[in-house]
Amino acid sequence: MLTVGKDAREVERKLKTGELACPGCGGRLAPWAHARARVVFGAGMVRWRLRPRRARCTGCGVTHVLLPASVLARHRDEAGVIGAALELAAGGVSCAGIARSLGRPAGLVRRWVRRLASRAGQVRAVFTVLAGTLDPDPPPIGPGRSPLADAVAAIVAAAAAFGRRFLVVVSPWELASAVTSGSLLGPVITAAPPNTKHVL
Repeated sequence: MLTVGKDAREVERKLKTGELACPGCGGRLAPWAHARARVVFGAGMVRWRLRPRRARCTGCGVTHVLLPASVLARHRDEAGVIGAALELAAGGVSCAGIARSLGRPAGLVRRWVRRLASRAGQVRAVFTVLAGTLDPDPPPIGPGRSPLADAVAAIVAAAAAFGRRFLVVVSPWELASAVTSGSLLGPVITAAPPNTKHVL
């Protein structure tokens, strides 16, 4: 799995010109069919169809699914929707309340919250380091009401630092998707930040 930008035409151009590198060996990625199509649920009742591009490394031969930063691996909801739920949970809103406000099942929201809470320390560490890398003098990330709140605050702080560094506005949750290659809420988190400037 490799996280790429949201513009499918730009991703295709980069594939054809050899601008995307294999995360394993650093070789050049080339077009290699598509992954299975799926429906992605956005805010409210918005739905869209996603058929991720696949690429194959010309060096090691490994294939990769190119997932846009707007989604997380193995999740049908947009990263921004999941992030909104996590921010509300960090603020003390109940999962049932979040589910009502976002129009999602309470059990689904509870799984998102539990998954991030279970790795909150790792997530906070990764994004605190990223914020410091992007901004040598970032505003302090104060202690929150819970480890989950600390993790969410670190992700938001890293997005703010990214914005100050590159003079752009970036979604904290798309940044989190890019940094973790879509695995923020996956079975195993991959926390090796890529060059996010070329992903978002």
